Amino acid sequence: MTQAPYIDLSSPSLKGNPYREFERIRSEDPVHLVTLPGQRQGWLITRYEDAERALRDPRFVKDARRVFSPEQLARQFPWLRAEGEATDHDQARIFARGLLNSDPPDHTRLRALVNISFTPRMVERWSERIQQITNALLDAVQAQGKMDVVNDFAFPLPMTVITEMLGVPSKDQTKFRQWSNVIIEASGDPREVEKRYEPIRAYRDYLRYLIDEKRKQPADDLLSHLIETEEVGDKLTEEELISMVSLLLIAGHETTVNLISNGALALLLHPDQKEKLQRDPSLIKSAVEEFLRYHGPLMTATQRWAREDLEFGGKQIRRGDYVLVVLASANHDPQQFDHAEELDVARRENAHLAFGKGIHYCLGAPLARLEGQIAIRTLLQRLPDLRLAVPEQELIWRPGALIMGLRALPVTF
Repeated sequence: MTQAPYIDLSSPSLKGNPYREFERIRSEDPVHLVTLPGQRQGWLITRYEDAERALRDPRFVKDARRVFSPEQLARQFPWLRAEGEATDHDQARIFARGLLNSDPPDHTRLRALVNISFTPRMVERWSERIQQITNALLDAVQAQGKMDVVNDFAFPLPMTVITEMLGVPSKDQTKFRQWSNVIIEASGDPREVEKRYEPIRAYRDYLRYLIDEKRKQPADDLLSHLIETEEVGDKLTEEELISMVSLLLIAGHETTVNLISNGALALLLHPDQKEKLQRDPSLIKSAVEEFLRYHGPLMTATQRWAREDLEFGGKQIRRGDYVLVVLASANHDPQQFDHAEELDVARRENAHLAFGKGIHYCLGAPLARLEGQIAIRTLLQRLPDLRLAVPEQELIWRPGALIMGLRALPVTF
């Protein structure tokens, strides 16, 4: 590749409003070669039509082992060595052999093991419990007249739900939040992953401990089910089991934290839409879909590589090239969405890409939607005069190339 312009997708300064920069790229060079942190070059796919196509295209793969030679893997991805082989990059293997970074047939097998737990019908069984947790969190702050939407509400709600689903002790939720922050905020920059070696290693060690405990004392929870599946021969390897549990824990709350807090912020910055939703709570489903589109939880889809030389969007992409589908850009493409830069809680045509497309469509989408609907509907009912406690420009966005989420959202009511 030739030298390409530098862009830091992980920069907090970009997160608050990346849409002007993405609009420029989308109009000038929609399949855009850039240099990313760590001096890695990659292609940004920014138009909706191209993004949807790329997310479904089997030529863009998730497993680097299908693209690179053993020598290239040893040099660029040392954590992808054979299972059980010693490596100094043990911490980076947390997701390496799991659902997130696999392709068919492995992906098909792994997804089938957990898919039944996240169907809309199965998720709906959690509705009453989600409402109970939501009410308890608001009970705890209602008399104060103020709170941090992120840390007092948007984080503990989905974290409590996913840990209860998996059977993780409630006392460990705070540790999981710390570990999750470390992993997510290092995403997209190999240098940052290396800096965070110790906490990521501690996280992996805890998962091993938790799995061992569930083997000794299984319960009626998802983690015990996955272990039982492994033992009866459907063959989740140790690496796959650790990767699966890690993905469910982190992705199972991280997306929803940002959905709830970004959605609340969008309403606070658009009081007409907040009032509209309060007047007509039946709009909550379309409102949550609009929050996912307007300022969704993820800036990009997870990483892909070109499996072969190919032409895409008028550009020649070579085997081994790194590809990022920019969801935040695609979801603001005016060729797909009327008045794309406007927040409209009653928007009807809203085929956003916040949860991806194709075989890697977000497994937890039904759960995230249900949690978002209950949380925001109840928030507006219980705290109708909710308002931002600081100027918008003082809000701090979390780093990491993958996510778009706030460090805190202070409000009064």
